[in-house]
Amino acid sequence: MLVQVVKSKIHRVKVTGADLNYIGSITIDEDLMDAANIIEGERVQIVNNNNGERLETYAIPGPRGSGEITLNGAAARRVQKGDTLILIVYAFMELEEAKQFKPALVFPNEADNTLT
Repeated sequence: MLVQVVKSKIHRVKVTGADLNYIGSITIDEDLMDAANIIEGERVQIVNNNNGERLETYAIPGPRGSGEITLNGAAARRVQKGDTLILIVYAFMELEEAKQFKPALVFPNEADNTLT
């Protein structure tokens, strides 16, 4: 039996941009993606602490060390620059593997979204 569990989480990052005219996705600083074990194109759930919105899109890498967190396309309407987000990625795995699995949890610097 497969179960779905949290694979990766980037906790409390600030939105740095919202680009309605870009192809839909979320741009994430590649350092944060690496730390959280998120790959390009992977499905990401976005939880907006400021307005309660929850949405899903896919990850694209942003410049390393930039702290960039930009919502693109229609998702840009669901955030404002400065909003605080939690980014979550889930994975399916066998029940016994899931019991032992430890997700990648990243807690960036809340001032600039960089790794501390």
